[in-house]
Amino acid sequence: MTPISADESRRRADFSIGLTAMIAAALAMSISPSLVRFADVGPLASAFWRVFLALPVLYAWMKAEERSAAQGKGKSWSLPILLSGLAFAGDLLMWHLAIMKTTIANATFFATMAPLWVVIFGWLLFRHKAEKTTLIGLALCLFGGGALVYQSLSINPAHMLGDALGIGTGVFFGLYFLAVGAARKGSGAARVTFEMSIVTIVVLLAAALVIEGDILPKTGFGWGVLFALAFVSHAGGQGLLSVALGRLPTVFSSLVILLEAVVAAGFAWLLQGEPVSPLQAVGGAIILAGIWVARPRG
Repeated sequence: MTPISADESRRRADFSIGLTAMIAAALAMSISPSLVRFADVGPLASAFWRVFLALPVLYAWMKAEERSAAQGKGKSWSLPILLSGLAFAGDLLMWHLAIMKTTIANATFFATMAPLWVVIFGWLLFRHKAEKTTLIGLALCLFGGGALVYQSLSINPAHMLGDALGIGTGVFFGLYFLAVGAARKGSGAARVTFEMSIVTIVVLLAAALVIEGDILPKTGFGWGVLFALAFVSHAGGQGLLSVALGRLPTVFSSLVILLEAVVAAGFAWLLQGEPVSPLQAVGGAIILAGIWVARPRG
């Protein structure tokens, strides 16, 4: 048996850590649509609070990461970090509105079509060519995602605006993946997540105040929902996503995040009464198969 080199061992370890982080990120973000509906503030206000309330956790993580011997400060307020914050602000603005105007399954599926936009923008902006297995995996994931939301994708004028907002969310999410992937080349995961969050907060606060006005929750339960959004979906979900994007190819990472659509449909079934049909279950299985086909090799 050929011994594994130190570089190969390190590469495998990085892949395992990155994949675990990406799966955990998808799980952490998958509950956010249900939490947005439970919040007693408007969708833009809940988007602001989910990022703002997470700042102390993200700051503590950044300081702890940069005290370690292996991680220096890295680049601060780089252009990719600024672009990450702007892309994420667009993502949250459209997604939170979409959640309120269409089904959770629809909103989450369209938002997680990011892999398609990652491939398109990656080629247009950076001339990155996806491998054949990646494209096959992407096709399987999108087909599985379509099966996941097939029943709720019937033409419904009441959902058309929400679906359109969901598509816009996917575009911004794709740009976010590319920007964070670029930012992680010069900075640690914690600094990228913390600094891009500050940029996002400025945009979200302005939008919430102008459009909704009153942004304060009315009850203790409402505050609890917002803290859950902040700690689980933002600090946990986006933080883990930043960790993964420093270790995994961007396109593959965006495919793994499609697990969010699968788990979100499950949470919508348990918490919102939106049932999961056998066809949706098959769609979820096809998404898993697509991720497996697209996995990096060598």
